[in-house]
Parts: sequence; structure tokens; C-alpha cells
Amino acid sequence: MSMRPDQRDIADLRPIRIQRPFPTAASGSLIISAGETIVLCTASVVEQLPGWKQNDTSGWLTAEYRMLPASTSPRSPRSDRPDGRSTEIQRLIGRSLRAVVDLDAIGPRTICVDCDVLKADGGTRTLSITGAFIALVEALHASRELFANPEKLPLRDSIAAMSVGIVEGQPRLDLCYAEDVAAEVDMNIVMTGKGCFVELQGTGEETTFSEQDLHDMLRLAKLGIAQLTELQKENLGELWPL
Repeated sequence: MSMRPDQRDIADLRPIRIQRPFPTAASGSLIISAGETIVLCTASVVEQLPGWKQNDTSGWLTAEYRMLPASTSPRSPRSDRPDGRSTEIQRLIGRSLRAVVDLDAIGPRTICVDCDVLKADGGTRTLSITGAFIALVEALHASRELFANPEKLPLRDSIAAMSVGIVEGQPRLDLCYAEDVAAEVDMNIVMTGKGCFVELQGTGEETTFSEQDLHDMLRLAKLGIAQLTELQKENLGELWPL
């Protein structure tokens, strides 16, 4: 059984770094990295609702995800519209964040989350979710006077996400790109800080996996997400809402 490309243990995260605030016009912004994967996450509160929700009194949260042209090698072409993969990922980010946001308490306004991948080396969707939650909390704090109860942020829980997989028959946490493309099984798992699942995306790549394999991957994901939740909490400090 070969060593991991970066010599980590199977249950080790890549080094996580968070630069917050990052100077943008958004009320919540940061750069988060896991190893060589780097994502800019921002969150803004907009005083309007999408057209299909105009007559509603509750709010909405939407997300956009893009990989910048130089995030991969060779350079990918720039496009004004998301491709199928980006559309699927930004819907995942939006669903994940809406799972912990009290949309009724937000009122008739929209939270817009943007995740732009600056460098891709595996796990861009899961890192985007983890970073987007921090940006979301910062934006909600900045806009708290707009909400029904300014003393309590409209959040039910925290959210974070992690990739796991089976490579060369071995379950591994937080796959880098080299492991991701070689994985027999690849999973992305989204969980709340309290340990509830929001989404599980698992695929056997030209193979199958057993119930024990699933158990092993879920165990690793829980360990990783618990660590990410602590990192989120440490970074937000007094802003931590829970």
C-alpha cells in the first residue's frame, strides 16, 4: 500500500488556512485553503427577492460557484455561464447553507454567496461550503439590524463538508486531486456542527463498495468535519453564533 502523495495519515486533513477578512465589497469575505486548493468565499445581503418569490415574507439564500481560468493547468476558458459541473456544485452549496439558515427570520431579502476557486487540487466543493459558512456568519452579523430579532442570528446550526474516498483499497480523508482521480470510491459529505447529515454524494468509480466501506468513510468524514467546525469557531471568535 503506497503512501499518500503528501505523506499524510489516512485520517489527516490537509493544512487549513483562513485569511479573513479579505478585502472585497461583500460584507462577509475570506480566502480559505486546504493544501493547494484555494477558494475565495464571499456573502452579501441583498434587499430584494428573486422574481418567483416576490410575494413571500421569508428570505432566500442562493450560491454561485466558478473555477477561475488559471485555477487549473492547462488554463480553462472563461465563460459567462456556469457549465453543468459548476451548476451542480453551486446548487449543493446553496442547499447546504439553507439547511442551517432560518429563512423566515431573514425577512424579504436574499443572501448571495459566491465561491470562486483560485487554485484547484481536489475538494473544491467541500472547501467552498466550509468557507462559505464563515463568510455567511460575517455577513449576517453586519446586517443583523435588518432581521426580526437583531439579538439572535438566523442560524440553526453550523455547516461544513469533507471529501473521503477509497484509494488502493484504503479509506482516506480529504482527497487531493491525485487521489481523487485514482479513487475507487469517492464521496462528499455535508454535516452540521451537531452531527446531522445534510447531504451524501457517493460513487463507486468502476467498482462497488460495501456497507463496511461506507461505515469507514462516514467515520473519517465525521472526524474531519468536527475538526473543521472547531476551525470555523476559532476563526470567527466572538462572532460564533451558536
